[in-house]
Amino acid sequence: MFASLKIRNFRIYWLGMFVSLIGSWIQIVAQSWLVFDLTNSSFLLGFVGFLGSIPVFIFSLFGGVFADRLDKRKILIITQSAFMVLAFLLALLTQFKLITPNQIMVIAVLNGIVMAFDAPSRQSVVADLVDKEHLLNAIALNSAAFNSSRMIGPALAGVFVASIGMSGCFYINGISFLAVILALLWIKINHEPRNAASSSAFQELKDGLKVIKNNRTMLILVSMVGISSLFGISYTILMPVFASQILHVGVKGLGVLMSSSGIGALAAALMLAALGDFKYKGKFLSFASIIFSLSVILFSLSKSYLFAIFTLVFVGWAAVTAIALINTILQTMVSDEYRGRVMSGFMFTFAGFMPFGNLLSGILSEHLGVSAAIMIGGIICAIFFTGIIILYPQIRKI
Repeated sequence: MFASLKIRNFRIYWLGMFVSLIGSWIQIVAQSWLVFDLTNSSFLLGFVGFLGSIPVFIFSLFGGVFADRLDKRKILIITQSAFMVLAFLLALLTQFKLITPNQIMVIAVLNGIVMAFDAPSRQSVVADLVDKEHLLNAIALNSAAFNSSRMIGPALAGVFVASIGMSGCFYINGISFLAVILALLWIKINHEPRNAASSSAFQELKDGLKVIKNNRTMLILVSMVGISSLFGISYTILMPVFASQILHVGVKGLGVLMSSSGIGALAAALMLAALGDFKYKGKFLSFASIIFSLSVILFSLSKSYLFAIFTLVFVGWAAVTAIALINTILQTMVSDEYRGRVMSGFMFTFAGFMPFGNLLSGILSEHLGVSAAIMIGGIICAIFFTGIIILYPQIRKI
């Protein structure tokens, strides 16, 4: 299950990223609660999420070009340092009671711009830290780190917001970035940056998109990520409203709800790490996609706190199983030359479509209610994934 952690460079990187991710999740929950506390608007919750992700939609494909051209380690040191500065800025503004919704929106946009260049390098650097034999295990353990932090971070946020306030949560996040920055300074990455001065960034971007377009399986996998992000995963932006207005459980209850999906997600990541390079990934992907859709629909119907927790465990399990399998299949299909650009296509649909999902969820929630908004997303996912399974049976043979 933990085979790739025996590799020194990956182990140091993984531990640093894990600490940083916990801090990031603490900030995500605290910031959502801060926005709702300042505005009492589910639409603005969705709008802040939109602003935080729209730069990924605009710039992430260029982030993939940079990941293939330049030293990924240096890119990540710069981007993680920028995240740290923005976290401290948010903390200071909140501590001195200068924070306004407009300032949160500006910081969200700046974080999104940094994420657009950080994510393709972070996704593709794993293949430079481990050999192909350990790739699925390393991707699964990266997922385990992300989802352990998603379980730990929100639970801590609920405690910290009550004890040290929202500004304290933002300071903790800023400090946590030191862990990954130090790790990146310590490790060596087996990647020779490609000097592509003879071709433009736009041409390289087009070449990367052609790789995805000309491979039907890649195109379908990327579209599955996009639909999940646009209609399914956007339920997370409405969690403060759901916790407050439907379940009436407050900020601590919100932390538990977010952690519940994290528990399922962690279970999925560890399961995939233990399975290793198993057969029939496509069948398992199809199964997980349907379970994800049905679980989101059931969550939208929740009136009981315990039932909501139960369904979110399955939402988290299915989402991570599907996304990690798609990530792995894409990375095993692509050559090293195009890895950064193909993974930027993955991030373009995963994080880049999220702003539109967040905005749509906010609008639907404002007009139809939070439960209806989440249910509509789950139904659309169920219809799309069922259509893929029926119309493209080859996906089950991967």
